[in-house]
Amino acid sequence: MTTLSIIKADTGGFVGHGAVHPDMMAEARREVGRAVESGLLIDGHVASCGDDVSLIMTHTYGPDSALIHSFAWDTFQATTYIAKELGLYGAGQDLLSDAFSGNLRGMGPGYAELEFQERPSEPVLCFLADKTEPGAWNLPLYKIFADPFNTAGLVIDTKMHAGFAFEVYDLHQEKHITFDCPAELYDMLMYIGAPSRYVIHSVRSKTLDETAAATSTQRLSLIAGKYVGKDDPVMIVRCQSGLPAVGEALEPFAFPYTVAGCMRGSHHAPFLPVSTDHATPSRFDGPPRVVALGFQIHDGKLIGPRDIFVDPAFDQARAQAGEIMDYLRRHGPFEPHRLPLEELEYTTMAELTKRHADRWTSMTTEVMTTQDAEPGTTAAWIG
Repeated sequence: MTTLSIIKADTGGFVGHGAVHPDMMAEARREVGRAVESGLLIDGHVASCGDDVSLIMTHTYGPDSALIHSFAWDTFQATTYIAKELGLYGAGQDLLSDAFSGNLRGMGPGYAELEFQERPSEPVLCFLADKTEPGAWNLPLYKIFADPFNTAGLVIDTKMHAGFAFEVYDLHQEKHITFDCPAELYDMLMYIGAPSRYVIHSVRSKTLDETAAATSTQRLSLIAGKYVGKDDPVMIVRCQSGLPAVGEALEPFAFPYTVAGCMRGSHHAPFLPVSTDHATPSRFDGPPRVVALGFQIHDGKLIGPRDIFVDPAFDQARAQAGEIMDYLRRHGPFEPHRLPLEELEYTTMAELTKRHADRWTSMTTEVMTTQDAEPGTTAAWIG
């Protein structure tokens, strides 16, 4: 069995929150090269989206491997050291623990992992995002694996006709549920339409009995108890041969749908599909970016990557995203540009609530009874 792991972390931004410094990328590549030479990894590729370093790795240790997670942790510690030496912003901000403790669960870095038996041809898409939350994958995963208007294979491919099973996490209560689609599609939509809380973690083919997609579901603010940067999720999608075609997996991103994130993680903004060269948010720390790297996996080797969103077919989505950004920015600090208050609990809103707690007074007043009211007045009709 081959395991594909994407493990990412923000260990320092250049400049501000916009990009990863070249020295940090070089250090990560050196570490991955050593891991391949030692036999820990079959293969590896280092990429970035915004200020996050992503380690894309193949190995045989399965998901949640202490060996793989420990290697990623040590690599992020090395890039953090460089970030501190250069005085970069937010050095090591995603590393929420002082020491590694078995695996990365609850320690800050995000990860998506998928174990599978290689097919004769194994095309895989690795999606990297910056300045948004893990629920950003809900809409495209629904469209890729459940919407026949997006994915023609759901209608015309006999291996896809039975549908897919969606595993959904409740991030607030640490519970999960699996929805059998299309039978339970409407039930599932009630949950995943609230992406700040309910997140699709994986998708499985009912016909092939194989996992087709996996996402990172870590919420940094829920782990740290305060705002320490947006989650910047990653996602793996396997394609073809009974699974959605590459073009079907990319189609949802031709629409720059709105996600939460952007400046201070506190605003709605369009999700912008970009090439790796343009994966550097700037305007209002946005718009949030998504990169798609395509690989053919053969004997565990990563053949690629192909930078998918460099395609001019996504130019219209980018132009539309600019218009949406203009529209939302004109709302300033008002919703719907700013997130609702319940999503700002880990920002300055908590401090403001404490500061003004004693200044809020009740609007409740005593209602006169009919006995107290003057005859003929409005109060006389009460009761």
